[in-house]
Amino acid sequence: MGKGVLEVHLVDAKGLSGNDFLAGKIDPYVIVQYRSQERKSSVARDQGRNPCWNEVFKFQINSSASSAQHKLVLRILDHDHFSSDDFLGEATIDVTDMISLGAERGTYHQSAARHSVVLPDQTYHGEIKVGITFTASQVQEDGEEIGGWRHRSFNQ
Repeated sequence: MGKGVLEVHLVDAKGLSGNDFLAGKIDPYVIVQYRSQERKSSVARDQGRNPCWNEVFKFQINSSASSAQHKLVLRILDHDHFSSDDFLGEATIDVTDMISLGAERGTYHQSAARHSVVLPDQTYHGEIKVGITFTASQVQEDGEEIGGWRHRSFNQ
């Protein structure tokens, strides 16, 4: 299927639900997950329901199974100082085709697009804007990656 780097550009979100009871404004952040790999954005302090992050996260992809499903999950939470963080919703993006096309072409880029945010009750409230790029690692026939110097000694 694909081996390479999946780059996720977390741009912003609009119309998020939630209200911090004590402070009034939410301080959202995002946990971006691909399989067992997780990355956490910065907290968008005092930005409320329309936060902007403009951050890039990289994930190592190493999948040989062509039938595998590749999903990116973005969980949006509200950072709280005096209690546990509140879940604001999540978006799931199927990146299977992007990885497949990137493996075929060498790279595949999807410009930043809006994805619906799903609440715990399965309703939609707000959207999150994300751009995605997959860059394949080129592998030679003997299995070594191209790009590094290979040292060979020749005995005479």
